[in-house]
Amino acid sequence: MMNNLEWVDEAWSKVNSKIDRTSKKIGANFPHASVNGIYQLEEPSWWTAGFWPGLLWLVYRDSKDESLKKIAEQCEEKLDKVITDYYRLDHDMGFMWTLTSVARYKLLGEEDSKRRALLVANLLMGRFNAQGNYIRAWNPWHEGEDNSGWAIIDCLMNLPLLFWASEVTGDPRYRHVAKKHGETVLSNFIRKDGSVHHIIRFDPESGERVEAIGGQGFAPESAWSRGASWAVYGLALLYKHTKEDKYLQAAKSVSHFFIANLPEDYVPHWDFRLPEGVTKYRDSSAGAIAACGLLLLANQVAPTEAEIYENAGVKILKSLYENYGDFENPNQDGLILSGTSHYPEGKNIDVPLIYGDYYFLEGLSILKGHRELFW
Repeated sequence: MMNNLEWVDEAWSKVNSKIDRTSKKIGANFPHASVNGIYQLEEPSWWTAGFWPGLLWLVYRDSKDESLKKIAEQCEEKLDKVITDYYRLDHDMGFMWTLTSVARYKLLGEEDSKRRALLVANLLMGRFNAQGNYIRAWNPWHEGEDNSGWAIIDCLMNLPLLFWASEVTGDPRYRHVAKKHGETVLSNFIRKDGSVHHIIRFDPESGERVEAIGGQGFAPESAWSRGASWAVYGLALLYKHTKEDKYLQAAKSVSHFFIANLPEDYVPHWDFRLPEGVTKYRDSSAGAIAACGLLLLANQVAPTEAEIYENAGVKILKSLYENYGDFENPNQDGLILSGTSHYPEGKNIDVPLIYGDYYFLEGLSILKGHRELFW
């Protein structure tokens, strides 16, 4: 790892102090986006429910602060009703239970967390469409809507739950499903230049590809930066779990596109392909996610190649700390400013986002030497 990382310990200390304060305010709830300095809470079924407890587990791993552990465990317990409700479960089960149950199991070896995560892995595997070889993304948002053929780039980050399930059970079925979805991503989501689509719609009966949909990007053929960051980290994780070279090469391709399109301060705009007249808001969360993926990639390639990915990952995190961090302000719950959640819907633009906070902290923990990932 690079020298001159004194700022990492300084950033870690500031984050710990702030989490000590905000944890007492937020408690066992599910913050999503910070509006006017206050983290707005979502229902436990919302896709970001794992990031706050996951963030607490990252801090606890170093601090052994029992109060943070208790809050994270209470969040995990609150998610039980989402499992039994069933109707609110979608592909983001991976995000939600990897950062709660798998994290707790990896840190503490607790059997009830293992059982929860395995149950959810089975439910996630049940969303696999065998005709199209994809994990279906969402349930209908509105009555009468049919999105049974939709898959999205974000789902790469749900696959580690399946790899973990195969690892702890010795049953390869979970891994097979994860790899099939990964192959579909390679053949349908990644353009030749390394940019990615957000949503691909398949015919759920035949499995044939129908169209690309813009989703949270500006347009179907634009380049939504958080989608690119999910691809950077998700493909690096696919290579970590499979050791198959095709995933490594794809991870390099999307990483090169991402790095090449970063502005001077290394924190991406919300879409890399915007026409004139559209505001180039930053998406700090995309930067934080990609930084974690780039650092993982640097650890998996030959030493002669590692520097390009490591340098970029460190520079993104350092810029987030120096230019977008908000650590001492008592009127701001978030850690990292200037996230853009959903520009096309006008939702949560230029605000802190809990997943941006989480991945910023995960990136710092990697720079501090933690190689064991919850993913």
